[in-house]
Amino acid sequence: QGQLDESGGGLVQAGSSLRLSCAASGRNISDYNMAWYRQAPGKEREIVASISWSGGNINYATYSVKHKFTITMDNAKNTLYLKINSMDHEDTAMYCCNTSYHNGQYYFNWGPGTQVTVSS
Repeated sequence: QGQLDESGGGLVQAGSSLRLSCAASGRNISDYNMAWYRQAPGKEREIVASISWSGGNINYATYSVKHKFTITMDNAKNTLYLKINSMDHEDTAMYCCNTSYHNGQYYFNWGPGTQVTVSS
């Protein structure tokens, strides 16, 4: 299976923006529908955004996420990105990426994730 390495998180103030990166190796992200997930303290992991293998179909989990988050991919760099604008405390979570869940599995090993903490 392929490997993932997320980066770009940190401690930020409310209202700030961040761009998270997910560098893949061992497999090409362009062969899969990819997604960003997050897990907030005390909650289960949830999907926040997905992008099709061609980049032509993008979906966001909720209305609020749709207007704050932007998912993109750079096939040449084999890297997935997530831009988060106007951050608030509800965005505090561990963010990670992988393929969309399909046929009972994810197609990359889970990476370490990148922690995002939003302070007021």
